[in-house]
Amino acid sequence: MTAGHSLNDDGRQALKRDRVPWAYRFAAGILRPLLMVLTKRDWRGQEHIPATGGFVVCANHISHFDPLTFAHFMFDSGRPAYFLGKVSVFQVPFVGFILRKAGQVPVYRETPQAADAMRAAVAAVNAGKPVAVYPEGTLTREPDIWPMRGKTGAARIALETRCPVLPVAQWGAQEVIPVHGHVRPHLFPRKTMHMRVGPPIDLSDLYGAPLTRELLLLATERIMDGIENELEQIRGAKAPAERYDPVVHGQPSIGSFDAEDRRDRPA
Repeated sequence: MTAGHSLNDDGRQALKRDRVPWAYRFAAGILRPLLMVLTKRDWRGQEHIPATGGFVVCANHISHFDPLTFAHFMFDSGRPAYFLGKVSVFQVPFVGFILRKAGQVPVYRETPQAADAMRAAVAAVNAGKPVAVYPEGTLTREPDIWPMRGKTGAARIALETRCPVLPVAQWGAQEVIPVHGHVRPHLFPRKTMHMRVGPPIDLSDLYGAPLTRELLLLATERIMDGIENELEQIRGAKAPAERYDPVVHGQPSIGSFDAEDRRDRPA
């Protein structure tokens, strides 16, 4: 199932119901037509996206371009997502103003303020909004662009709110802007943006239990497995048996909720 070139009636009704901020609609009005022209789309699994209520939607992170395609996918699915983003982006003149007015959530990495992002995300879910999280916390460093070990922020939000958690795999954005290095975008010939949503991750057996390190890691592994399973369907290949951990490979661990996530790393 591929997406059409315009929102369907259900999508329009959902956009009205969610009361999308003016800045979100302003940004979408500029970026969406460009993405419609500059990319091709293969979108699947939208039937898994709830029509109402808050939820967490988790995706792999493969390119600096993929937040745009991820947001495009969610917007045209009728449930615009509210993203957690590093605070430096919010400090860019005008861009930061639009992001804040659009309801996006700044993340202050490796500081006590990282917990504020989690609280803001929980509040957004409880208010009935879709919250988008990159569980890896940063662009993947896995040599073949498979998902890395996930951080526990998404699991914390999901277990605290008991909301649906949707795994999303994306592929194709890395052909526009490669995951490694900063280069000019390769927009032509047009690249296909593959987006695939899987069924909600079942965390119900974990509800009500203390949020221990082991519990959060178990929930996070289920989320990452869900994303990886959908990505295998897109790529027609199997992911590595062991998930890449940047810390094991001597790389710094930077990402959403780091101030809390460090407590959850196995000794």
